[in-house]
Amino acid sequence: MSSHRQSKKRRYVTWAVAGAAVVAGGGIAAQQSMAATAWPAQKTYTGRAFDTCTAPSLSAMKAWRADGYYGGAAVYIGGKNRGCNQPNLTASWVKSVNSQGWKLIPLYVGAQPPCQTSRNPEKLTAATAASLGAADAKDAVAKAAALGMKAGSAIYLDMEPYDITNKSCNDAVLTYVRAFTKGLRAKTYRAGFYGFTSSSAKAIATAANKTDLPGNLWYALWDKKETTTADWPWGASQYTDHSRGHQYLVNSKETRRGYTITVDRDAWDAPVAIVG
Repeated sequence: MSSHRQSKKRRYVTWAVAGAAVVAGGGIAAQQSMAATAWPAQKTYTGRAFDTCTAPSLSAMKAWRADGYYGGAAVYIGGKNRGCNQPNLTASWVKSVNSQGWKLIPLYVGAQPPCQTSRNPEKLTAATAASLGAADAKDAVAKAAALGMKAGSAIYLDMEPYDITNKSCNDAVLTYVRAFTKGLRAKTYRAGFYGFTSSSAKAIATAANKTDLPGNLWYALWDKKETTTADWPWGASQYTDHSRGHQYLVNSKETRRGYTITVDRDAWDAPVAIVG
C-alpha cells in the first residue's frame, strides 16, 4: 500500500492471512502512570488527516493546506522497516509545514512479529522483544526530537497484520509494544499504535493485561466511513477522550491545487506532534 510498507494488494492478502491536554483519560489506565512526571499539555487534533509513504514537497503541502480539506498529515519518522526514502522530511520541513497549519502525526515502523509472513529487515522474537522495544523507543524519540517534535508529542508504532491466534507470537508482540511504550514514556513522549482491527490493533484493544500498552489507537478499517466512533469495534469506554484515529480509505489518488498525491484517508481525534 502506498502509505505504509506494502502495496494495497499485498496488505489485503496479509490481512486475510492474519486472521482474516493532559494524558488521554479514557485510553488505557496504565498510560495514566505518566502523571508522575510533569508532562506538557497534550496537543490534540480532531478532523481529517492523510498518510502517504514519502513526505510531500513543501510546495505540495502548502497547496494542499490551502485547499482546506485536510488538516493533519502522518509522516514516517523512522524504523528499520520504514519502506520509503524521505528526502523532504527534515527539521526545516517540519517547522515549515507546522507554520502552514498542519498537525503532524509521527509514525515509526519498528520490529515486526515473528509469525508475520512478509520479509522485514527487523523482526522481533520472544527472546529479543523487550530489548528491541526499548531500543526502538530510544531511536523513535531521537528521530522525533531531531525533526523538532518536542517532548509531549505522540509517536505511533506501526504494527502490520499477523496471526494473533498464535499465542507465542502475540505474546512476543505485546512484550515488544510494552517495552516501546515504557521507553517513550521515560522520555516524556506519548505512545500510540497503528494496527488492523482484524489483527494487530485487535491484539492491543482486547489484551487482558493493559499494563504499559499505548494510550492512543489508530485503527485500520477500510470501510470508507469517516468516523472514529460509529464503526469503533471494541468497548465504547475504550480509548475515549481524544485517543482514536481511523484509517478508513487507502490508495486515494487526489489532486488539490495542482498537486497529485496518492494518500490514505484518516478520521482523526487523537494527540499529534508538538512542534515549535
